Amino acid sequence: MNVEEQAAEFQKTFQRIRSELQKAIVGQEEILEGVITALFAGGHVLLEGVPGLGKTLLVRTLAQCVRLSFSRIQFTPDLMPSDITGTTILSETDEGKRTFRFQPGAVFASIVLADEINRATPKTQSAMLEAMQEQSVTAGGAAHMLPQPFFVLATQNPIEQEGTYPLPEAQLDRFLLKLLVPSPSFEEMEAILDRTTGAGQEMPQPVIDAETIMGYRQFCRQTALAPHMRDFAIRLALGTHPSSELATSNIKKFVRYGASPRGAQALVACAKVRALAAGRFNVAIDDLKAAALPALRHRVLLNFEGQAEEISTDTLIQELLEQVSAQMVIKVPL
Repeated sequence: MNVEEQAAEFQKTFQRIRSELQKAIVGQEEILEGVITALFAGGHVLLEGVPGLGKTLLVRTLAQCVRLSFSRIQFTPDLMPSDITGTTILSETDEGKRTFRFQPGAVFASIVLADEINRATPKTQSAMLEAMQEQSVTAGGAAHMLPQPFFVLATQNPIEQEGTYPLPEAQLDRFLLKLLVPSPSFEEMEAILDRTTGAGQEMPQPVIDAETIMGYRQFCRQTALAPHMRDFAIRLALGTHPSSELATSNIKKFVRYGASPRGAQALVACAKVRALAAGRFNVAIDDLKAAALPALRHRVLLNFEGQAEEISTDTLIQELLEQVSAQMVIKVPL
């Protein structure tokens, strides 16, 4: 299969996964695209929204569509790290001998839903995030590899903050994207009621498997990124720092820290997937712009003044996008 045929097959697969998810999820177009993009980009997703918006249903349905094992972890204050990663236990063999054996925890699945991740203590959060970063769990001096692909979708409630342990900025940075799940519109609510309270519901069907996903991840990395597109991503990432000459006046006034290099990596990785999903072999400005908010919003830390005035990081990033777009002079070769 040549590159053109592989790209066409990827585009078709991307659309099929989205269509299967839409059998269970009403609306949420940006959320669906963001989750599928992160799956092929090889990063994790933080879903923020009030309860009852279908976040758990989305993750479970995705696991069905891609034939991957699914595990749901409900984070609570008394959840221990070993409940997630697993522990070494003393067991008896058939011959009557006693030996230590590793009992895998809930994290040993390809798609893991970390429900209300900010409910657990920092110690438990760090165990989860270590597994996300290292793709392995260490217990009893031995490293145990997690199944591949390994894809974590964590949720948190932005309203109810009593008894929560907000994720530190360094841990938020481990998530490729942060997606804000909106409430449904009137028309979407009608469709939800008709679909969930009616006689029957169409069931999503499997589309691809783990081996195909890993192959597509490598294929997406081959998408062309022109030098001026790379510069655009770098300007966006550096422009989130208040000390940078690329920053807007509001970023210099309201931001304490900007995005790390992971922010620029997230921009490029998601833009490449988006380009292929649209049937193109090279990254365009629109691909980087579409990835800017989900890739950078959780990597911009407001200062005290920004928090006091309830400044939205999305607004700051939109202003930066406009400024960088105006400054960039794209030279198209003849």
